[in-house]
Amino acid sequence: MRDLGITVPFSWQGRNGDSQMIAGGPQYPIWFTNLIYKGDFYTLTYKWPGLNEHSCSRIPGLGLEQLNNALKGSRFVGRETLENNPRRHVNHWRVGVVLPQRSPGKYLRFPLALGDVYVDQKNRGTFWQVLQFGIQNLYDPELDEWLRMKTFEHKPGKVTLPRRCAAATTQAPPALSRPAPAR
Repeated sequence: MRDLGITVPFSWQGRNGDSQMIAGGPQYPIWFTNLIYKGDFYTLTYKWPGLNEHSCSRIPGLGLEQLNNALKGSRFVGRETLENNPRRHVNHWRVGVVLPQRSPGKYLRFPLALGDVYVDQKNRGTFWQVLQFGIQNLYDPELDEWLRMKTFEHKPGKVTLPRRCAAATTQAPPALSRPAPAR
């Protein structure tokens, strides 16, 4: 969280279509988790500067298949080299969600989310860096978030739904209309 001057560890695990991303932890000023669990998307923020509410939000029907479909609409930006240690040769992809979806022309549109994904040139199943911007980062003053991977292992992990989120699964989901990914 460069705009907050905070760096926290980040991990991402997945198994059988479920995935869990964890940023920070109890000893850091920021700690949250995003999950795709049984076809629904959850966010639970345990700690964030200036935030006192710690409920679990749930977006039903936003699972791995929907995420992959959105990523299929990504545009290739180009081949790049990330100047990390070690240097990484990546393909840069951009994906976005814009509303309303209209044909090309002079129409007012609003960007809801944008992601820049940097994927290993030799193994497209490995992403080394992500910049995401949009309403999914409402707590961040710049509405953005960088993820930079130091290591990447291709093995199943353990994905668990926090108890606080389990209560959200028994509630009636709100009526949501989700846009298709922008192309």
